[in-house]
Amino acid sequence: MSMHNLVRNNDALREQLAAEYVLGTLKGGARRRFEGWLHDDAALRRAVAEWQDRLTPMAEFAPEAKPRAQVWRGIEQRLNLAARAPAPGWQFWRSESVNFWRGLGAVASAVALVLAVALTTQMSQAPRIDYVATLTDDKAQTALLLTADSRHQALNVRLVGNAPVAADKTLQLWAVPKQGHPRSLGILADRGAVQLALTSSAIGADVALLAVSLEPKGGSPDPNGPTGPILYKGNWVRAM
Repeated sequence: MSMHNLVRNNDALREQLAAEYVLGTLKGGARRRFEGWLHDDAALRRAVAEWQDRLTPMAEFAPEAKPRAQVWRGIEQRLNLAARAPAPGWQFWRSESVNFWRGLGAVASAVALVLAVALTTQMSQAPRIDYVATLTDDKAQTALLLTADSRHQALNVRLVGNAPVAADKTLQLWAVPKQGHPRSLGILADRGAVQLALTSSAIGADVALLAVSLEPKGGSPDPNGPTGPILYKGNWVRAM
């Protein structure tokens, strides 16, 4: 059996490859081979499109990251940029060219080292998104985006647009297990984003559904579940 036929007949493998393709973790020959399959496999193209719909909203949670000041200072020191100004015109090349070319290899290595350290620092501080969820309303319109960041034990919730809520009401997020009472995951803002603690009650294997209910100010008075109407619901999708 060819590799393509194996993928065609294995739904779990198809989903995994489609997710990795969208995330950009499918590299080299494997990526090129997958792109070749896409030309003749409409179902596989649909799987890719579905993963794009699921994962693209994650960009909403990506904060702007700027290199720290010491990174640039380190580059300047290693390039000796502040040591002295070059002589004008061709005089620089006549008087400094030997030192310039002699030090070029060392400079390149130093810059690579600084950038590597900076990138490593950024990666260690970046969120590690394990799960993504989109919660929709009764018209199947996306209302909330959720990500589970295991590195920082954070559950990030962002409302898409504003969800008008009366002053005496509040939105509450629930994990609905396959058995037992719904578990409250926290109170939400009626606009913007909120970060909640990520626990096993939010992403446990028994979680069948995520739901948001409209509750009295401060949350549901019933510890066993929501008392108001369910406005939004959805499910986790593993991102990694």
